[in-house]
Amino acid sequence: MEEFIVVETKSSPRIAFNPLTHCHEITGESYPENCSKFYGPMFEWLETYLGNVSSVRLELSIDILYFNSSSSKVFMDLFDLLDDAASLNTDVVVNWRYHEDNELALECGEEFMEDVQNIHFNLVSYQ
Repeated sequence: MEEFIVVETKSSPRIAFNPLTHCHEITGESYPENCSKFYGPMFEWLETYLGNVSSVRLELSIDILYFNSSSSKVFMDLFDLLDDAASLNTDVVVNWRYHEDNELALECGEEFMEDVQNIHFNLVSYQ
């Protein structure tokens, strides 16, 4: 399976998913004009990937400086998908990274963390 890479733009994040290392990341800003169209291929890749792995440690680092409400829904769908995978014997770790001065990003991370049951969800601040 090939890596899934999307180049960052002004309104969309960089997405880098590596099926060999099981380390994945989403970084940048997220307010694409059409969230479903932008994130659709990512979900297709993830569903295929998750169907081909089991008993692995999957790590996803997310560092989103700004995101709109449509992106928030996408992230919740992403966490639901990963939470389902975690309930089926995949060790899923999410590192929600936020700048220490960005209280809104921290609050959003806390809300996402409350909605998952099987994911190891870490809130990671940085300067």
